[in-house]
Amino acid sequence: MTLAADSVKPIVLAIAIAVGVFTHCGRADAAETRTAIFAGGCFWCVEADFEKVDGVGDVVSGYTGGTVADPTYKQVSRGGTGHYEAAMIPYDPDRVSYRELVDLFFRSVDPTDAGGQFCDRGESYRTAIFATPEQATVAKEALAAAQTDLGQEIVTPVLPAQPFYPAEAYHQDYYKSGDLILTRFGPRSKAKAYKLYRDACGRDQRVKALWGSSAPFVGG
Repeated sequence: MTLAADSVKPIVLAIAIAVGVFTHCGRADAAETRTAIFAGGCFWCVEADFEKVDGVGDVVSGYTGGTVADPTYKQVSRGGTGHYEAAMIPYDPDRVSYRELVDLFFRSVDPTDAGGQFCDRGESYRTAIFATPEQATVAKEALAAAQTDLGQEIVTPVLPAQPFYPAEAYHQDYYKSGDLILTRFGPRSKAKAYKLYRDACGRDQRVKALWGSSAPFVGG
């Protein structure tokens, strides 16, 4: 990325994640919403996918699972911090369950790939579910069911929840932003650049090949 951006103060959500509750004023209108943390390759794509789900609030792109506090995109993408690109997904449990979100997650990625996702390779693009102990039980049950449905080994781990650091401001809502950026094809809105990237990366093509009609976000 070549754009300058204001840094976002890190939000260390260990306490909130531990109780599975996050106060949020977004489309999920409950006074208190719970939080899921999924790493599914490019966080722009995970954010775009899950903001379509009824009961989900404003998804935050960020970093988790590493050893460096408040990492930058440059640090994470360079490797060595241990962080995953991830999405913090606030949701209203009266409208959508954690199990439903996990089921959607598995069917929106290639969970058989241990080296990244689609055209994005390296440790920061690996898949994982970061979960509280209660969530982990549900996630592992969903993993077993997804593996049976897929008929292939799923390598996506269910890991203990760790501090989550929001990514820089220019990464948030990237898929729907009208802000202009300079690409190799000339000036494009972020939304247009995102669509070009998603198409070129082969995300939807691979997910559809794996999951067929069970893929919930193909074309997103």
